[in-house]
Amino acid sequence: MRLLQTVRTLAAASGAAFLGAAARAQEAAGNGVEATVDGLPIIGQPRPNGVYFQPSATGIAENTHWLGNMVDWIILFIVLFVTALLLWVIYRFSARRNPNPAQFTHNSPLEIAWTVVPIVILVFIGSFSLPVLFNQQEIPEGDVHIKVTGYQWYWHYDYPDEAISFDSYMIGYGEGNLNDTIRADLQAAGFSDAHFKLATDTAVMVPVGATVVMTVTGGDVIHSWTIPAFGVKQDAVPGRLAHLWFNAEQEGIYFGQCSELCGKDHAFMPIQVRVVSPEAYAAWLEQAKVDFPTPAS
Repeated sequence: MRLLQTVRTLAAASGAAFLGAAARAQEAAGNGVEATVDGLPIIGQPRPNGVYFQPSATGIAENTHWLGNMVDWIILFIVLFVTALLLWVIYRFSARRNPNPAQFTHNSPLEIAWTVVPIVILVFIGSFSLPVLFNQQEIPEGDVHIKVTGYQWYWHYDYPDEAISFDSYMIGYGEGNLNDTIRADLQAAGFSDAHFKLATDTAVMVPVGATVVMTVTGGDVIHSWTIPAFGVKQDAVPGRLAHLWFNAEQEGIYFGQCSELCGKDHAFMPIQVRVVSPEAYAAWLEQAKVDFPTPAS
């Protein structure tokens, strides 16, 4: 872990200029927090002309983004090195400079080098990617448990510990293109036209700082539940139970989409998660038990 932290620090320092430029470009494209709904900032959403990931809202997303940045720098170095080597070879060993080329078939030191160096690079990347992967896949004890089931074309959520159950549809689902009716529904929910195909009529509610464990499955075909700002994505496969977890560190509204092609209305299957304070979450639970009670078996 100390090695991981050390390399993380070095990578962050060396990549500060690149990431800063990306962040500035993102802000220039309007990638900051642009609105609030019920006092919650809208943080996790796609942006026009965006050039980078959505802001990290969990440790999982932060680790994943850091790993991606580190690999990007390695790739950039390799590309520049190979390009420079090609240009040098083209210049140094051109037919004009070498009318009588050397005749040989092997160079053992060179062959050993181009075999060993890629192995070292891959082992180096793997030594950091595996801890990130294990952190995602080792499911901890959850403070909040939610079961999500994907259907064509909506999501069904159960809070088994609270006896709460509800469906979540896209605002305007079935209406076709954006129209006055959908605009009115979006405005009534506190959203703007930009949130068409993102906002849902009912959102998943979770408390900030809590460990949320989700059980994911499909009710008809394969779907995929994902929130980019959380760094989580899990296929919802009929007949199978899969799990993911996250711990959201900032209150706000976050959007996702079904990420597995699931039929003609695949594009109209958004996900909305609201991360609220523990007090607001407790108040929502009390009201949700009245509004969305789990039907008796």
